[in-house]
Amino acid sequence: MGITRISPTKGNLIATKKSLDLAKLGYELMDRKRNVLIREMMMLVDKVKTLRDEITFTYEQAYLSLQQANISLGVVNEIANTVTIENGVHVVYRSVMGIEIPNVSMDESDVAFQYGFTESNSKLDEATILFNKAKRLTILLSEVDNAIFRLARAVQKTQKRANALKNIVLPALKEDIKFISEALEEKEREEFTRLKVIKNKKAQAALQ
Repeated sequence: MGITRISPTKGNLIATKKSLDLAKLGYELMDRKRNVLIREMMMLVDKVKTLRDEITFTYEQAYLSLQQANISLGVVNEIANTVTIENGVHVVYRSVMGIEIPNVSMDESDVAFQYGFTESNSKLDEATILFNKAKRLTILLSEVDNAIFRLARAVQKTQKRANALKNIVLPALKEDIKFISEALEEKEREEFTRLKVIKNKKAQAALQ
């Protein structure tokens, strides 16, 4: 049974056929949008794995350098306290099929060694550079992770709407068209039969 049992008129048949065409177009657009979002998401999923591997390796190297700096310099807490808090992170958004995707950036600047050269050595400098690199990679990872989450949620919503069109709306409209068409055909047959009876009666009356 269709969504509603409408009156079987020619006007309703034309309107329902137009609704069916629009629903088909809507489904095609939804399916196209879903495919674009999935393709975008899968590209980012591949990027996440690469980023995670690079971050892990960078942190390992950074902590190794920091450990070696600790061994040669002693505790470096006082030096660490001279590092300023990062406030140069910015977020803007780009649109992918109407979905707002974050683009996180950090002010580009050379690594500033905020300690005296007499208080450090090459390992501490190396650790500083590596931790700065890890920070930038982590910011990039947060951007990609958030984008994947937003895209996945959009894919789910788009898929749900596409399924509703495919499994509920389209079959219902097709059934309504079938119902109206059959009802109109039946009405035409009845009208044809009625006119034929009238014609026969007139013919018989003319012979009498």
